[in-house]
Amino acid sequence: MSDINHNSDQLSEEELEYLQNYEMSRRDFMLDSLAMGGLAAAGLGALGTSASAFANLQAPEDEVVRIGYLPITDATVLLVAHAMGYFEDEGLKSEKPTLIRGWSPLVEGFAAGKFNLVHFLKPIPVWMRYNNGFPVKIMSWAHLNGSGVVVGKHTDAESFADLGGKQVAVPYWYSMHNIVLQMALKHVGLKPVIKSQGEPLAADEVNLQIMPPPDMPPALAAKKIDAFIVAEPFNAAGEMLAKGKMLRFTGDMWRNHPCCVVCMNENQVNANPEWTQKVMNAIVRAQDYAQKNKKEVAHMLSRNGKGYLPMKAPVVERAMTQYDVTNYSQPPAIQHPEWGSGRIDFQPWPFRSATKLIVDQLKDTLVGGDATFLSELDSDFVTNDLVDYRFVKAAMEKYTGWQDAPGFDADNPFDREEVVSL
Repeated sequence: MSDINHNSDQLSEEELEYLQNYEMSRRDFMLDSLAMGGLAAAGLGALGTSASAFANLQAPEDEVVRIGYLPITDATVLLVAHAMGYFEDEGLKSEKPTLIRGWSPLVEGFAAGKFNLVHFLKPIPVWMRYNNGFPVKIMSWAHLNGSGVVVGKHTDAESFADLGGKQVAVPYWYSMHNIVLQMALKHVGLKPVIKSQGEPLAADEVNLQIMPPPDMPPALAAKKIDAFIVAEPFNAAGEMLAKGKMLRFTGDMWRNHPCCVVCMNENQVNANPEWTQKVMNAIVRAQDYAQKNKKEVAHMLSRNGKGYLPMKAPVVERAMTQYDVTNYSQPPAIQHPEWGSGRIDFQPWPFRSATKLIVDQLKDTLVGGDATFLSELDSDFVTNDLVDYRFVKAAMEKYTGWQDAPGFDADNPFDREEVVSL
């Protein structure tokens, strides 16, 4: 990683100020800790909404596309569809996307009808629909891969086995990051635990803590944590600004896994299928454009371009394009180059097999709070009930560039076998 200066363990004043300028507010972090750290236990009271009111909220009837998003590359296709005028090409009006700095405020805005098109970590709609009865539907995937495990230079960690007795930050309990990390830790005989910072750890324990993504690089540089797992561009920021090193890309552990998904209100989908189809047409076009023009899209999204994301162009570009075995040999962050994956990739189809695996793995993942609602979920039922396959498939039939994206079998494009190699 020749473009990273490893001469100092500490962030420079300029780098630290740069990161801290884009931290989530304390209110956002507290909301996320409540809502995502103990979803079932904290319930909707943590979001300032009663469960009954939450379940009965109706989608607005207007047809203006109103996007809410977090400033991460997971939101790329929503932002590209807006920036490239794809909604307008479909005859739709669209407002400027609204940047939200926490998952809980985004959930609130979506539930209240402020936004009618959002991206969520895939476990969020699982919680919303089955724990709280909100009519959310997954309409497509937002991206593939796009996350990694970054370790501090001070750890000398070269593998997951070296994380025993360490402090590791995850963005939310109910996230793909937490699922994949715990799968890897258990694979090497380590035990994920949730303890207070001062509590002693056994040699085979790894202490997990929730931390907002913008806080992760500064915390790593200050040695407050030993590693983190998160979405881009904060892994790139951890490398370039916090002198960290990539331990493993998650897309190299679970081939072409989903993370964030595109969601709508089921009431609005059913009330206006024509509008829904036009929105999904724009999203599928954006998937294809983002996959084939990653460097251009990275600049477009950055603060040097249209400013959808607060990071500078070099950080976003690294987050979307830097993925080669030579630069990531120490530690070996890419062990399956034959998979043909990118650091982040884009394709819209929500494979049923992946949804089933997510629900099954969630049941065996340690989280803060009460997760009893998961024990009653049947993964086959969720696979058919949570996801609406109709509109994305029709859009893919109209705009066919997605066949070139990773992970598709030309003879059987809408089914696949999940490949996990920890």
